[in-house]
Amino acid sequence: MKFLFDLFPVILFFAAFKVTDIYVATGVAIAATFVQVGWLKLRRRRVEPMLWASLAIIVVFGGATLALRDETFIKWKPTVLYWLFATVLAGAALLFRRNLIRAVMGAELKLPEPVWTRLNWSWALFFALMGALNLYVAFNYSTDLWVNFKLFGGTGLMLLFVIGQALFLARHIEHEPNP
Repeated sequence: MKFLFDLFPVILFFAAFKVTDIYVATGVAIAATFVQVGWLKLRRRRVEPMLWASLAIIVVFGGATLALRDETFIKWKPTVLYWLFATVLAGAALLFRRNLIRAVMGAELKLPEPVWTRLNWSWALFFALMGALNLYVAFNYSTDLWVNFKLFGGTGLMLLFVIGQALFLARHIEHEPNP
């Protein structure tokens, strides 16, 4: 359910684009992200930093798309978000010696330190590459193909990456001995 909740604005953006145009779809994505945050607040749940960042970026880049009637800005939005995640993961590791992937997943998994380090850097690299791939598709293909890629390609690559990470982690999880 969390996966679908996270995809909610992207799915609505895709549907609105297919029925209308990029500008209506952009407005729908902005509204959907506000609805996500509002829903979590209404239920007294924590709004994750990633969602706050996504809201800020969709408002700025989506707003620029609508105000200037230029789809270039909304096409940059996923890249900015991916590169922000990559920068935060890499910056925390390099500047503060803090592994944010371990900070998020450490309570659920026991892994050796080198595996945590590799996991953090693999996510940073994945986000950096996803940002570059988004730009390549956005500016070398039609807007229609980019919208399809945004939902199916981006989601598919994320799913494949997560499965690959799970297979990698399965070999390294440290099990506590049974008493």
